[in-house]
Amino acid sequence: MKSLHSYNAGQSTVADAKARWNIFALWIHFGFAGKPSANCHSPFRKDAKPSFSVSADGLLWHDFATGEAGDAVDFFQRATGLSQKDACKKFIELAGGHFTPAPRAACPRPADTKPKPVFPDFRRGTADEIQHLASLRNIGREGIEWASERGLLWFAMLKNWLAWIITDAARVNAQARRMDGQQWEHIGAKAWTLPGSWASWPIGITEAKNFPAIALCEGGGDFLAAHYLALWEPSTYYPKRDVSCVPVAMLGASQRIHADALPLFVGKRVRIFGHDDEAGRMAVERWAVQLASAGASVDAFSFAGLVQVDGKPVNDLNDSLLMDVASFARVERMLPL
Repeated sequence: MKSLHSYNAGQSTVADAKARWNIFALWIHFGFAGKPSANCHSPFRKDAKPSFSVSADGLLWHDFATGEAGDAVDFFQRATGLSQKDACKKFIELAGGHFTPAPRAACPRPADTKPKPVFPDFRRGTADEIQHLASLRNIGREGIEWASERGLLWFAMLKNWLAWIITDAARVNAQARRMDGQQWEHIGAKAWTLPGSWASWPIGITEAKNFPAIALCEGGGDFLAAHYLALWEPSTYYPKRDVSCVPVAMLGASQRIHADALPLFVGKRVRIFGHDDEAGRMAVERWAVQLASAGASVDAFSFAGLVQVDGKPVNDLNDSLLMDVASFARVERMLPL
């Protein structure tokens, strides 16, 4: 079987380092001008108007001008210009030094005060739309139908284009893609996170409440592919719905799992499917630390070395549905039991 990487909260030296060093401490360490706050100047570039933000507990940062965001390790990497691997190593070394970081505020982390978004009206897909999306994404129709049945796949006319939308019952995060597979002209990208969304909210986590295992996917395409695999791997009888593993989606590799969602992963078996690129690997490490610390049993699947029938590498879960015979034989099973 393809090798898996397991994560244990008790052995996470990165998590230990982050417990000692927050962004306030790193700001002082690097001698950046100004004071980190919810509305401050970026320490990484010229910033005529404040467009940078650090959370009240010093754990997270966000550059509204560039879209960059992350935790203390990401801040350290951005400040040093190191690779993700080297930044993690140096950050752990730094945490073992003698510098005493500024103490965190004693007050608890404030709840997310961002208002719940108001989305356009979504509707269920027609039989023809379901079939078209299945063909567009190279995913078995049964998986698309099941995502729709679970209330996680919707359709709407947006910007004068027919779109498919990933969202859930919480209705705090939604991402749309055009049914013709092309980019949204107003953003120059294929995936459009709708305005007001809590982008870090994992889609489908509340719907996973009664299931012991979760396939945590990166992006909407992999989310739909995982629905197909969840039906296909346990049985060849697709109409069956008595599965043990269900998909949950993080809609963006740069995101951290929303703090309010982490308790919903407690006690779950979670396998992370990040894309086979640098951003995907960084996302896997970030989410694994969060989930292991929250009390989930976590491992991650690697697509490295797997090949599609056309000879192209398998880069994500959606690609894996087109694996060649040799790659398929190596995998045996992808989703957690």
